[in-house]
Amino acid sequence: MFHWIILLLLICLIGLQYRLWFGEANLGEVQALQQEIERQRAENDLLVNRNHQLDAEVKDLKQGLEALEERARNQLGMVKEGESFFQLVPALPGRSPTDTGQ
Repeated sequence: MFHWIILLLLICLIGLQYRLWFGEANLGEVQALQQEIERQRAENDLLVNRNHQLDAEVKDLKQGLEALEERARNQLGMVKEGESFFQLVPALPGRSPTDTGQ
Protein backbone atom coordinates (compact mmCIF):
# COMPACT_ATOMS: atom_id res chain seq x y z
CA MET A 1 0.00 0.00 0.00
CA PHE A 2 2.81 2.41 0.90
CA HIS A 3 4.49 1.75 -2.47
CA TRP A 4 1.32 2.75 -4.35
CA ILE A 5 1.16 6.09 -2.55
CA ILE A 6 4.81 6.84 -3.35
CA LEU A 7 4.24 5.81 -6.98
CA LEU A 8 1.15 8.04 -7.22
CA LEU A 9 3.04 11.01 -5.70
CA LEU A 10 5.96 10.42 -8.06
CA ILE A 11 3.62 10.41 -11.07
CA CYS A 12 2.03 13.67 -9.84
CA LEU A 13 5.47 15.22 -9.38
CA ILE A 14 6.54 14.21 -12.90
CA GLY A 15 3.30 15.61 -14.33
CA LEU A 16 3.74 18.92 -12.54
CA GLN A 17 7.40 19.17 -13.57
CA TYR A 18 6.41 18.51 -17.19
CA ARG A 19 3.90 21.36 -17.10
CA LEU A 20 6.48 23.63 -15.44
CA TRP A 21 9.18 23.07 -18.05
CA PHE A 22 7.29 22.19 -21.25
CA GLY A 23 3.63 23.10 -20.79
CA GLU A 24 1.73 26.28 -21.50
CA ALA A 25 3.38 29.36 -19.92
CA ASN A 26 6.53 27.42 -19.04
CA LEU A 27 9.55 28.97 -17.32
CA GLY A 28 11.37 29.83 -20.55
CA GLU A 29 8.36 31.65 -21.93
CA VAL A 30 7.83 33.53 -18.68
CA GLN A 31 11.48 34.64 -18.66
CA ALA A 32 11.27 35.79 -22.29
CA LEU A 33 8.13 37.80 -21.48
CA GLN A 34 9.82 39.42 -18.47
CA GLN A 35 12.74 40.48 -20.68
CA GLU A 36 10.30 41.90 -23.23
CA ILE A 37 8.53 43.84 -20.46
CA GLU A 38 11.83 45.33 -19.28
CA ARG A 39 12.77 46.31 -22.85
CA GLN A 40 9.36 47.92 -23.34
CA ARG A 41 9.64 49.82 -20.05
CA ALA A 42 13.03 51.21 -21.06
CA GLU A 43 11.62 52.29 -24.43
CA ASN A 44 8.62 53.88 -22.70
CA ASP A 45 10.93 55.82 -20.36
CA LEU A 46 12.79 57.23 -23.37
CA LEU A 47 9.55 58.21 -25.04
CA VAL A 48 8.23 59.84 -21.87
CA ASN A 49 11.40 61.95 -21.63
CA ARG A 50 11.07 62.91 -25.29
CA ASN A 51 7.43 63.86 -24.75
CA HIS A 52 8.39 66.07 -21.80
CA GLN A 53 11.00 67.83 -23.93
CA LEU A 54 8.54 68.36 -26.76
CA ASP A 55 5.88 69.58 -24.35
CA ALA A 56 8.30 72.11 -22.86
CA GLU A 57 9.27 73.27 -26.35
CA VAL A 58 5.62 73.70 -27.35
CA LYS A 59 4.90 75.71 -24.20
CA ASP A 60 7.97 77.85 -24.85
CA LEU A 61 6.90 78.48 -28.45
CA LYS A 62 3.40 79.43 -27.35
CA GLN A 63 4.53 81.76 -24.57
CA GLY A 64 7.80 83.32 -25.62
CA LEU A 65 9.33 84.66 -28.76
CA GLU A 66 12.89 83.75 -27.76
CA ALA A 67 12.56 80.12 -28.85
CA LEU A 68 10.91 81.19 -32.09
CA GLU A 69 13.68 83.68 -32.73
CA GLU A 70 16.34 81.06 -31.97
CA ARG A 71 14.75 78.64 -34.44
CA ALA A 72 14.58 81.34 -37.10
CA ARG A 73 18.27 82.13 -36.62
CA ASN A 74 19.55 78.55 -36.50
CA GLN A 75 17.33 76.81 -39.01
CA LEU A 76 16.46 79.58 -41.45
CA GLY A 77 19.54 81.82 -41.17
CA MET A 78 17.49 84.92 -40.41
CA VAL A 79 18.88 88.07 -38.76
CA LYS A 80 17.21 90.92 -36.89
CA GLU A 81 16.78 94.35 -38.34
CA GLY A 82 19.90 96.41 -37.65
CA GLU A 83 22.15 93.38 -37.17
CA SER A 84 25.13 92.59 -39.35
CA PHE A 85 25.69 89.08 -40.65
CA PHE A 86 29.25 87.79 -40.91
CA GLN A 87 30.05 84.48 -42.56
CA LEU A 88 33.41 82.93 -41.75
CA VAL A 89 34.82 80.84 -44.56
CA PRO A 90 37.53 78.31 -43.69
CA ALA A 91 40.88 78.75 -45.39
CA LEU A 92 41.72 76.50 -48.32
CA PRO A 93 44.33 73.81 -47.65
CA GLY A 94 47.85 74.96 -48.53
CA ARG A 95 47.11 78.65 -48.14
CA SER A 96 47.84 80.83 -45.18
CA PRO A 97 45.02 83.00 -43.82
CA THR A 98 46.91 86.17 -44.78
CA ASP A 99 47.70 85.01 -48.35
CA THR A 100 45.82 87.18 -50.87
CA GLY A 101 46.57 84.95 -53.83
CA GLN A 102 48.65 87.53 -55.74
